[in-house]
Amino acid sequence: MSIRAPRKGENYELSVDLNSEYRDKRKDAIKRVIASMTVGKDVSGLFPDVLKNMQTDDLEQKKLVYLYLMNYAKTQPELVILAVNTFVKDSEDPNPLVRALAIRTMGCLRAEKIIDYLCNPLQRALRDDNPYVRKTAALCVAKLYDLKPELVIENGFLDQLRDMISDSNPMVVANTVAALTDIHVSATSNQPSDSASDPAVFSITSAILNKLLIALNECSEWGRVAILNALARYEVQDDKESEHICERVVPQFQHVNGSVVLAAMKVIMIHIRNVRRDDLVKQLIRKMAPPLVTLLSSPPEVQWVALRNINLLLQKRSDLLSNEMRVFFCKYNDPLYVKIEKLDIMVRLASDSNVDALLSELKEYSSEVDVDFVRKSIKAIGQTAISIESAAERCVNVLLELINTRVSYVVQEAVVVMKDIFRKYPSTYEGVIPTLCANLEELDEPEAKASLIWIIGEYADKIDNADELLGIFVDSFIEESYQVQLQTLTAVVKLFLKKPDSSQGVVQRVLNTATKDCDSPDVRDRAYIYWRLLSTDPGAAKAVVLAHRPPISIPRTTVSPALLEELLGEISSLASVYHKPAQTFVGHGRVGADSVQRKGSEISDAQKALQTVVAGQQAENLLDFGDDSEQDGQPSGLAATQILPSTAAAANFLSGTSTNPLDDLVSIFGGMETMETGAGSLSTALSPTTTSLSSPFEGFGGSPALSSQPAQNTQPQEDLLGLF
Repeated sequence: MSIRAPRKGENYELSVDLNSEYRDKRKDAIKRVIASMTVGKDVSGLFPDVLKNMQTDDLEQKKLVYLYLMNYAKTQPELVILAVNTFVKDSEDPNPLVRALAIRTMGCLRAEKIIDYLCNPLQRALRDDNPYVRKTAALCVAKLYDLKPELVIENGFLDQLRDMISDSNPMVVANTVAALTDIHVSATSNQPSDSASDPAVFSITSAILNKLLIALNECSEWGRVAILNALARYEVQDDKESEHICERVVPQFQHVNGSVVLAAMKVIMIHIRNVRRDDLVKQLIRKMAPPLVTLLSSPPEVQWVALRNINLLLQKRSDLLSNEMRVFFCKYNDPLYVKIEKLDIMVRLASDSNVDALLSELKEYSSEVDVDFVRKSIKAIGQTAISIESAAERCVNVLLELINTRVSYVVQEAVVVMKDIFRKYPSTYEGVIPTLCANLEELDEPEAKASLIWIIGEYADKIDNADELLGIFVDSFIEESYQVQLQTLTAVVKLFLKKPDSSQGVVQRVLNTATKDCDSPDVRDRAYIYWRLLSTDPGAAKAVVLAHRPPISIPRTTVSPALLEELLGEISSLASVYHKPAQTFVGHGRVGADSVQRKGSEISDAQKALQTVVAGQQAENLLDFGDDSEQDGQPSGLAATQILPSTAAAANFLSGTSTNPLDDLVSIFGGMETMETGAGSLSTALSPTTTSLSSPFEGFGGSPALSSQPAQNTQPQEDLLGLF
C-alpha cells in the first residue's frame, strides 16, 4: 500500500487540492501532478487521490488521469484494480473517444491483475461501429499478446484480427496489419522451429495482398509504412504478381514522408528481382531517382539516413543515379558526416562524362579547413584515378598541384594516394617521383612515410640517390613505428637486389638493427627471412621480394553479395543505415558482423584454441636449418599432432570438462621430455648456420669489404643465438 504524504510540502498541498469540492481546483491539481511526474518527481503517493478523479465527464481531465495511471501502474498494482470498474464503464461510453481511450489505457497498464478484465471490453471494441475504436483495439491485441499470448489465442482475438483486414476503413486495415506483424515477429523469434503451425504467424495470401494494395493509398504515413513492410514479406507466385505489386507501389515515391519513400524503395528492390521485362525494370529504376534526390533537401540527420540507403542501393544498381552527380556536391554548411557520405557516393557515380566536374569539386574540397574532410577528398581523387583509367593522368596532375601547396597533411595524404596509383598503374607516372622525394621532410605520419618508402623501394633502380633516401630511415629505424620499420626493411632489400654493389652497407646495417635491437617480433621475423634468403639462394630472394604483383582495384561493394541482398530487404531500418544485419546490434544474443559475413560452421572456443596451438606446432621452424626431420624417433610436423585427440588432457579440453585448461594445454604440448628433445634439436639445427650466416651476401659477387671482416660477420650469428 502507498504511504500517505506528510502534512506539509508540495505533495500534501496537491493531495488537498485533489480532494477539493471544486472541479476547477481538482483539474488544476491533476495538471500540477502530471507536471511534477514529467520532470521526474515522485508523486506515486498521490495515487489514491488521483484515482478518485477518474470518474468525470471532462475528457481532458480523464486523459490526464489515465496518463498518471499508465506511469505508476507497475509500482501500485494493488490500487490499479480499483480503476477496473471505471475502465469497463468507459469502454461502453457513448463517446467513441472515451471508449478508445479506455481500451488504449488498459492495454498500456501492463499489470497482471488487470489483464483478465480486459478481454470482454476488447471483444466489444474489435466489433465497435466506430473505426477509431476498432483501430485502437487492433493495436491493443498486439500489446496483450506481448503480455499473455495464450490469452489472445484462447479468446480468438487473432481470428478477429484476420477478419478485420477486410475492414472498409483503411486505417483499421493498417493498424490490423501492424498488430499482426508485431505478433508474427514475436511468435517467430520465440519459436523459430515450429513457427509454420503457430496460429500467431501472419501469412500473407493473394486475397490479403489485394486488400492491402487497395488500402495502401488511403492510409496515413504510419499505416502506409506498416502495409509496405508487409508487402515486402510477401512471396510472389509468378512474375506477373511482382509486376503488379511494383506498379501499385510506385505512386508512393511521391509521398512527402521520407520513411514512406524508403519503405516503397524496399518493396520495389525486393520484387524487382522477379520482374522479367527489361523495359519495366529500366522504367522502375528511372522512377526511383527523383524521390531519392528529393530526400537530399531534408534536414542533415534525414539526409544522412537517406545517403546511407542510397549507398546501399548504388552497390546493387550502379546506374540508379548516374545522371545526378551534382546533387551530391557538398554544401558549405553540411555536417562532416554528411560530407563524407556524399564523397563516397560521388566516387561511385564517377564516369568519363562527369569526371572533370568531380575533380574540380574535389580540388576545391582539398582547400577546406576541416582536416578530416580534406583527407577524405584527396583519398577520393585517388579512388577516382584507380576506377577510371582514362582520368588517371588528370587525377595525378591535381595531386601534384596539391603537393605543391606544401601543406603538411595535404602532402602526406597525397603521398599515400600516389602509392595506390603506382600500384594500379606501375611504371606509368614515374615522372612524379622526384616531386614526392623532395617532400620527404614534410612527412611525419607513419602511413605517409611507409608509402614513400614503398615507392622508393619499388623504383630504386630509377632513383639515383635511393640509398641515401632509405639511409635516412635506416638511421632512425628504432624510433620509427612498426609499419615504417617493415616497409624500410623490405625497401632496403629491394634496393640491394636491384643495386647490389652500392647498397651492401645499408642492407647489412638494417638487418643487424632489425635482428638485434628491434622489439617487434614481426620485424625480427621478416629480417631473419630476408637474411636467410639473401645468404642461401639469391634467385629465390629475387623471385619472392621482386615478384610481380597484380594491380589493385576498388571493390564495387562494401559487403558480400549475400549480405547485400539481405540488407536491401531491410531498407529504411537501422540495418541499412549501419550496413550490418539486425542480429549484430539488437536482440538478446548479439553476434559479430564478422561471423555473419563468414556464415561458416560454429567451432567452440576450446577447439579454436587447440587448433591454433596445433597450427603453431605444424608451422615450419624458420631457424631449423638442419636436414633431419625427426630427432630420437620423435614424430614432427603433422605426425606430431595425430596423437593429440587420444590423450586424456586433449579429450577434457575439447569436451569442455577441463578444470584447468592452461595445465591441460601444457601437458599436451609442453611435456618435459619433449621440451628437452626440442631444445636439443634446436641447438643441433642452429649449429650449421655459422657458415651460412657468416657470409650472407655470397652469390652476389662477394663484397671484399664484407668478406675481409670475419669478426663483423659473426656478430649476427651470436645475436641470433642469444635471442633463443
